[in-house]
Amino acid sequence: MSNRLGLIALVLWLATALGLGALFVHGRTEKAPDGRTAVLMNAAEREMVFSEMRGLLVAVRDITAALAEGDTAKVAKTARAMGMGEAHDKAPDLLLKLPLEFKRLAMGLHGGFDEMADAAAKGETVAGLNSRLIAQLDRCTTCHAGFRIDVAQ
Repeated sequence: MSNRLGLIALVLWLATALGLGALFVHGRTEKAPDGRTAVLMNAAEREMVFSEMRGLLVAVRDITAALAEGDTAKVAKTARAMGMGEAHDKAPDLLLKLPLEFKRLAMGLHGGFDEMADAAAKGETVAGLNSRLIAQLDRCTTCHAGFRIDVAQ
């Protein structure tokens, strides 16, 4: 009897692990009519993600202005505010809804801001920092070209 219960427990554990693994990789998504991957979430989660994106856009604007002024200290401060330290999980359950590639792009974006902040603090040239900003924007455009966020019905 105990062998049978053990086998049932093992099968249930494996099914749960496989289900969570698939959810971690694929997220809660569907194909959107425009060909992109629609990430499905509730309205509050969608607003939280959009709010973060607006914050990133403001940071890009502020970094661009600081680069135009040659103010690398401001570049470092602004970039650091968008780094991994600020990317802490505000909604950990939301991470399961995001497909792996979306998570990679987001973590790369926040990590890239940390790298930019470090480079600015170490005296990297304005041209070098501008190149880093372009790489950051490439992550943004890649994500926006491949994904959209829809409210789950």
